Amino acid sequence: MLIDKRRSRAQKEESTIKRYLTTILLSLFLLILSVWSLFIGVIDLELSTLLNGNLEQLKIFLVSRLPRLLAILCTGVGMSVAGLIMQQLCRNKFVSPTTGATISSAQFGILLALLFMPNSTLWGRALFAFAAAILGTWIFVWFIQRIRFKDVIMVPLVGIMFGNVIGGITNYLAYQYEMTQALSTWLVGHFSLVVRGRFELVYLIVPLVILAFLFANHFNIVGMGKDFSKNLGVPYNLVLFAGLSIAAMITASVVVIVGSISYIGLIVPNLVAMFKGDRIRGTLVDTALFGAIFVLACDMLARVVIAPYELPIELIVGILGSILFVGLLLYRLRRGNKAIRLGSAHSGGCAAAVSQVEGGDGA
Repeated sequence: MLIDKRRSRAQKEESTIKRYLTTILLSLFLLILSVWSLFIGVIDLELSTLLNGNLEQLKIFLVSRLPRLLAILCTGVGMSVAGLIMQQLCRNKFVSPTTGATISSAQFGILLALLFMPNSTLWGRALFAFAAAILGTWIFVWFIQRIRFKDVIMVPLVGIMFGNVIGGITNYLAYQYEMTQALSTWLVGHFSLVVRGRFELVYLIVPLVILAFLFANHFNIVGMGKDFSKNLGVPYNLVLFAGLSIAAMITASVVVIVGSISYIGLIVPNLVAMFKGDRIRGTLVDTALFGAIFVLACDMLARVVIAPYELPIELIVGILGSILFVGLLLYRLRRGNKAIRLGSAHSGGCAAAVSQVEGGDGA
């Protein structure tokens, strides 16, 4: 008996070490990339010159390089966590701000701000983007709730089609009122315009991510279905829409400052889940770190491919993300995650863990 207890304790300690080892390694790698990225750009910066107090290089460092790094880290962390929340609540590994119409809705909100409040500040446009992103995500989930048979591919396809409808309306209004050029800044994601004084809105991502971590267990329970949530005393609809609202606000914060960056919320949570599992509290930190690394690496690549010119990060992320998306799609289908049948059109909401799974777990 004593030997068994010692063996069990040793196995638990080994499991704990392995769990935190990944987090430590990701943190160290992110730190190295962050320092490296500060010295990549058209104007060369030298550490010795900065330490000696060169005013010109210090100004470039504080006004451009450091704000850009902070915006990249917030973007990677925020979009990854937003995708993880949506996938957990919707119980579908292909739902994300891109495939859930959240990004398209945020762009539509920005266009409305430009049309009705042309002299609005960045915060004014952000409020329109927040409202439109939350409303668009809620409508998407409301529509998905009423689909009796959910295929693992059909749910994100519905989101993509809904997002294209919103994007079509946005483009029509932009052409109609000659706002295409003004809107183009938010259609393609890039960090080239991020400087001190006009990026601080992304700091809103930090408290939203903290909220996501605090309510991670509630998101897990809601991800198991409406009936399961009620049995545990968790208000299903409140937690569902609160989680989706957090994801929508994170996405809108990024779109307002950086523009549209696809695939981050789709790819990163899936890659982390392959190694860490699907429990949101156990994967949230690693997902945030890996998301920051992924965006930072893509941005550094965008800066050096055709230096001294710079590619939009949306181009780099789009190429890598599309390749990884196809690979994940084939991987999930090969596992047999084909369809989910709900007990009723309204009983499982977007989450379907309590439903009968046909040919897989529906994730």
